[in-house]
Amino acid sequence: MASLGELERSLMDVLWDTSGALSANELRDRLAAAGAETGRKELATTTVLTVLSRLENKGFVSRDRGARPHLYRAVTSRAEHTAELMHEVLGSSPDREAALARFIGNVSPDEAQTLRELLGNAPVTSS
Repeated sequence: MASLGELERSLMDVLWDTSGALSANELRDRLAAAGAETGRKELATTTVLTVLSRLENKGFVSRDRGARPHLYRAVTSRAEHTAELMHEVLGSSPDREAALARFIGNVSPDEAQTLRELLGNAPVTSS
């Protein structure tokens, strides 16, 4: 799974928070509105289009080429992306059990309860 740079992450956050598809100009405007609160400078539409092209090549966004202007949407949800990152990191560990134990040892009691409930409902699969 490809990682996201800061600007890519910002664009994906907007797409993940949107139920439909957005044009590059709509994305630029939403980023500008969010950036006004943080002091981030406004981006040119060409910059947004370049980042969207990179995200499309990485498989994060799809583009509706039939629409004018082109419309972009996230291919997966934020939760799916996070889960893929967690699996990637866990898969790179030489000691998965130790990594899982360390992770579980650092979760809050509420998160631990959520894990118990999710594991209790998870289908058993063979490795």
